Amino acid sequence: MHIPDTATRSFSALRLFLTGIAMGIADLIPGVSGGTMAFILGIYEHLLAAIKSFNVQVLRLLGQGRWRAALTSIPWGFLIPLGFGVGAAVISMARVMRYLLENHPVYLFAFFFGLIVASIIAVGATVRWTPGAVVALVGGTVAAYVIVGLVPLTMPHDPVTLFFSGAVAIMAMILPGISGSFILLILGQYAYVLDAVADLNLLAIVPVALGAVVGLIGFVRLLSWLLRHYHNVMVAVLMGFMVGSLRKIWPWKEVVETMLDRHGEPMPIRERNILPDFAATEFWAALAIAVAGFILLSVIDHMQTGANPLVRPFVRGRPGRQERDQPVTG
Repeated sequence: MHIPDTATRSFSALRLFLTGIAMGIADLIPGVSGGTMAFILGIYEHLLAAIKSFNVQVLRLLGQGRWRAALTSIPWGFLIPLGFGVGAAVISMARVMRYLLENHPVYLFAFFFGLIVASIIAVGATVRWTPGAVVALVGGTVAAYVIVGLVPLTMPHDPVTLFFSGAVAIMAMILPGISGSFILLILGQYAYVLDAVADLNLLAIVPVALGAVVGLIGFVRLLSWLLRHYHNVMVAVLMGFMVGSLRKIWPWKEVVETMLDRHGEPMPIRERNILPDFAATEFWAALAIAVAGFILLSVIDHMQTGANPLVRPFVRGRPGRQERDQPVTG
């Protein structure tokens, strides 16, 4: 499979909306990336293709006053339901996720841990495990493992640094396994950017937004090119990012260092993974939730592909579903 140049598969609007909800929920969880959900729910490469449609040609058409031609070159049928799903999740689930993070973080991270482990197995079954793919997997795993364990830096908040931070954060958000908000935290910009958004400080918001736009447009093209020409190796790298991110998503942690957020409340910035209390009820409940997430993702993957290695032995006689790439028009 490769990324289409200008087309995206004709997914149903409902599926895209639900996928957007999953991406929005994931972006609300520190250490979990919306890109991870796009990847494991089967729309990742098509999302990259859709973002790539915002190109110089569109700007040229707009400059010539050819608005209809410019708008029809963008797959709105793909982007609009996905965007509505993300927005709906952020608006409706922000308080729920905050409650779960504050009161039941072990159960929340256990669920995502199960999802991602299942997705790693599903993706791994699609990779041709050549020596190059194995090296790519190890490299991606080590890179993500190191990144999610970095200690936040102390950096200035000048426009250049904010631009750079926005660009790097959006690149991380696109990659499975790495959270954009966590990258802002590492770069020492997370609290500052939150304050800027709350106070509508345009002197801070504009550089971050411009950096995000430039980073998104440029990085998506690079990633698309790599996936088109080195698909097997790049999928192994992205799979490695998910493996390495499990360090951040491990449910049982001990806070080592905190900082004050914009409300003056302590916020953990450095944590250490610990073993759970295997005799505690919480462990067995979290394990059940992780298994539920694992089974859910495996079933969803099999419904999409008909080829999940864990579900297929139990659903004999059902061929894998073959879907054609078709252009989506606005």
